[in-house]
Amino acid sequence: MIHVTVHEGEDVEQAIKRFRRKCEQEGIIKEIKNHRFYEKPSERRRKAQSKALRKLRKAMFLQRKGR
Repeated sequence: MIHVTVHEGEDVEQAIKRFRRKCEQEGIIKEIKNHRFYEKPSERRRKAQSKALRKLRKAMFLQRKGR
């Protein structure tokens, strides 16, 4: 749980910016977007496999380019 204390004399906008920054660092916004819709386990596996394949292809490309 994220806590942001508003200091005396501090603008509320600054506190909101600190709150957003903390949410971004904790990955809460990303988590909410991922859980926005139900995703079947098979779809989740397919996405993970395609992500791994893209990562492997990128690594191979960079390795070949570095020759």
